[in-house]
Amino acid sequence: MSDTAKQRIQALGNQIASSSSTSFFEGIPTIKKVAGKSAGPRVQGKVVIITGANSLLGIGRASAHQFAENGAKAVYICDFDDTHLATHKREIESLYPGVDVYTQEFDAADESAVKAVVDHALETYGRLDVFFANAGIVGPYAQFTDIGKDEFMKVFDTNVASVFLAAKYAAPAMQRTSTEKPTPSGSIVATASVAGLRSNAGTTPYAASKAAVISLAQSLAYQLTGTGIRVNAICPGLIETGMTATTFAAARAHGTEKKIGQLNPLRRGGLADEIARVALFLGSDEASYVNGQAWAVDGGLSAGHPFVPGKMA
Repeated sequence: MSDTAKQRIQALGNQIASSSSTSFFEGIPTIKKVAGKSAGPRVQGKVVIITGANSLLGIGRASAHQFAENGAKAVYICDFDDTHLATHKREIESLYPGVDVYTQEFDAADESAVKAVVDHALETYGRLDVFFANAGIVGPYAQFTDIGKDEFMKVFDTNVASVFLAAKYAAPAMQRTSTEKPTPSGSIVATASVAGLRSNAGTTPYAASKAAVISLAQSLAYQLTGTGIRVNAICPGLIETGMTATTFAAARAHGTEKKIGQLNPLRRGGLADEIARVALFLGSDEASYVNGQAWAVDGGLSAGHPFVPGKMA
């Protein structure tokens, strides 16, 4: 039997053993809980790595705040552009003094750099619990016939290969156990997009890459069967981030802000914090039975077939 198979069997055995003990109240079994209080810190003592965390309006920055606020022991904020990382670090440390914050400047598709940040977490804390693979780019705004192969593949390198590398090095690290973490476990969360679920929500390379992220998350979840490690993708709709800031700014300047998001049932765009809270949930033990899923956080856009009101007749 291979070492990998043995590890999977051991992890499954530990999970069964941990859930087999039963307590009672007046003769009836009490509810078995897998996480702490929902009103309390959701990631107490966990070590978290987040890529794509530099943008002032970004999902990565908002997520770093959510993880720090919810008791993370350490948060690594990483990005290819480090313009604001040091400021983000000081802000988080001032708001949540008990959290260790590290800044890392690297390309999320650089294999040696991804390995290095994971190794640093293991060497420093002996554990890794959450890897939020959030880095991504839009690519060229052009008709697909006007996009070169190199441009197309660059989007896949940043958006898809980065998720693959995150999982490649995070998964083994998450299986490391200790007295503080007796059972292998972890959560890998990838940022996909509603464009990966439905067409006409992004450029061709962007939409194709985000569909690949969803497929990758599902495949990885099965590849990690029995390890206690979960893999999920978040599919944001139109969110106000650095990537979409010009769209929102132009709408405000022209007095057409209310038209943003008009095709979803909530009839508005979203905020980075609304995505960050989903990332927090998926990274926490409260989502212990959520695995291999593509969660649309899009105001309901992907729930139906959008239409322009008044054009049905």
